[in-house]
Amino acid sequence: MRIEYRKADIADAELLIDIYNSSFYSDFIRYGECPAYGKSKEEMEQSIIEYSKFLFICDGKPVGCISCQETNPGVYYVGCLCVIPEYQGKGIGTAAMKFAKEQYSNWSKFTLVTPVDKSENVKFYTERCGFTIESEHMDGNVKVFNFVLER
Repeated sequence: MRIEYRKADIADAELLIDIYNSSFYSDFIRYGECPAYGKSKEEMEQSIIEYSKFLFICDGKPVGCISCQETNPGVYYVGCLCVIPEYQGKGIGTAAMKFAKEQYSNWSKFTLVTPVDKSENVKFYTERCGFTIESEHMDGNVKVFNFVLER
């Protein structure tokens, strides 16, 4: 399995919508809402402008994305790290987080949020990526953890 990373551009909007929808459909069904699911082409194009996005391409097939935004010097918010279901559990997400640390070499901190009851996400971010849980809050009707990874 060979993974490549490519910076997404506006022309990738529909591809990213497909990846996000595939990756977050179960969250949408589970919670009745998911900010990453069901974006319009215009919303995705705006997101590409606001957030740096990189596609993960596994053996020539786009299978995921990581999206980060620098909120303060050296502080990056991971708005999205997703892998389509049939490629989950193969180390692609872990490799993507490693890629982000290399891509944003000036990083001092990464932050992100994920639902409290998504135990597979909590385990992934804490055990595989080294994040710690900083706090929790409600996002709509979903209780989420705020994660932080500091150098």
